[in-house]
Amino acid sequence: MERTSPDAPIAPAADGVLERIRHGASELSDAMSKVADQVLADPEAAARATIMDLAELSGTSPGTITRFCRHLGYDGYAALRVAIATETGRASARLETGWDVNIGQEIAPSDPLDRVLKQLITIDAAMLRDTVDTLDLDAVERVAARVCDARRVDVYGVGTSATVARELQMGFYRIGVAAWVWTEVHDALASAALLGEGDIAFAVSISGSTAEVIEMLSEADSRGALTVAMTGRADSALAEIADICLVSATTRTGHRADLLASRHSALLVADLVHIAVAQRRFPAALEALESRARAVVGHRPTRQRNGAS
Repeated sequence: MERTSPDAPIAPAADGVLERIRHGASELSDAMSKVADQVLADPEAAARATIMDLAELSGTSPGTITRFCRHLGYDGYAALRVAIATETGRASARLETGWDVNIGQEIAPSDPLDRVLKQLITIDAAMLRDTVDTLDLDAVERVAARVCDARRVDVYGVGTSATVARELQMGFYRIGVAAWVWTEVHDALASAALLGEGDIAFAVSISGSTAEVIEMLSEADSRGALTVAMTGRADSALAEIADICLVSATTRTGHRADLLASRHSALLVADLVHIAVAQRRFPAALEALESRARAVVGHRPTRQRNGAS
């Protein structure tokens, strides 16, 4: 039987993700068929496994897992894993937290807070681990090296992503890097227009499709600045225009917990970039931190100045 393109999504002939995998098995490439066979053979194990684990179990690669997820209509492995666990109703996520909890996405109004709390942390932990498994550390190294030599750094973000943008800029600021954060399109475009070679512009958009942020980064790119996209979509419009793309794990179901988890995985990437820069300019970073501490010491409570607990 002739197969369709492996990039074409499986027709949603059934509601359940496992049934969709079975129904569309004939349309998969040989590599993705191995992933499908492994998932169907042990769905609970797939729900617990990291992307690296599943790649090893199926004899494939993380890239194949990612293509398999997108073929099914999911943005990444975190989303697929949650869907599998939700459907089985028996899978438990034994993550580094040590908690066992069904990682279904629905939180009902009557759910007790202990269940809500466990569900939130499970979704967070899944995305953080998937970010760790898939993040391009060589790209982080290249970005950090360029930040150390940059004349100035712009960071752009709006809406939910503005929180991540502010945290990245603040991290740079604390270690003495000349960095500005822009969350309003007019101010951002005006700043981007002043950039040039040797400058860096970061654009944060979890979806990778925020028009304002794309416009900001495009302006910086047109001025010759190095452009860096921090997004949850490697195939997004924002990623396409960036010189370097740093991808964090994300899933989009419209659920508030998933939106928070997506932001947390993006914050993990922001923290890593900031620390990588601090490592490379450690003496200057340490002096900046100490200078800031000395400048505000007079405004700290007496007990804190005296070292009391």
